[in-house]
Amino acid sequence: MKPAAGRVLVVEDARLNRAILVRALEAQGYEAVEAENGVRALEVLSGADGGRIDVVLLDLEMPELDGYETLRRIRGDDALRHVPVIVISAVDELASVVRCIEMGAADYLPKPFNAAVLRARVSTSLQAKRARDLELEYLEQVARVTDAAVAVESDAFDPASLDPVAARPDALGQLARTFQAMAVEVRAREERLRAQVRELTIEIDEARQAQRVAEITDTDYFRGLRSRAAELRRIVDAPGTAEG
Repeated sequence: MKPAAGRVLVVEDARLNRAILVRALEAQGYEAVEAENGVRALEVLSGADGGRIDVVLLDLEMPELDGYETLRRIRGDDALRHVPVIVISAVDELASVVRCIEMGAADYLPKPFNAAVLRARVSTSLQAKRARDLELEYLEQVARVTDAAVAVESDAFDPASLDPVAARPDALGQLARTFQAMAVEVRAREERLRAQVRELTIEIDEARQAQRVAEITDTDYFRGLRSRAAELRRIVDAPGTAEG
């Protein structure tokens, strides 16, 4: 089954108009989600599937929560402000359209609906959102590389943390792959250096101990003790030594 070209939230209180929009969107390959007013639209956008909404078609005249207030709340929410909103308006509501554009609407869809205009409006907004999503993803992955550099300095870098960035086919992906390789090599060199330092420390300790022994055995006192010990061994080993 071919995946949908995008997911569109249709916010329209008139059931017939909503049904016409849904059928037109589905005929053009989009997945349509319905909301009968602004309150329901905000519930959908804030719900588990809200992140999958690509474009909002928003009627202005609705009960409970009209299009203006719904648009204001969408634009005031950091998690939703990036979702393109196309306001639905009649031809004689140009002032309302201008007001909505100033509030942050991406475009408008005139009534009565025209399939070609609908396709153009939704397609343009969808392309803008996808470009924005790619930009955000790029910036997030640049931040991953920056965080990795900080982690290397604090000896807390995990090469796997850059795997999502390294999978990119572009220059950023190449940078991440190069960074991973360099970080792994730096860590390996540090480990080798630590091992060499440990070995050198052992050698130094052994040399110090040997020096201390030499310093002790080279004294007149120690040489005297050694001479006395040798004399005692000769006495003990001499033939005919009494046993008691």
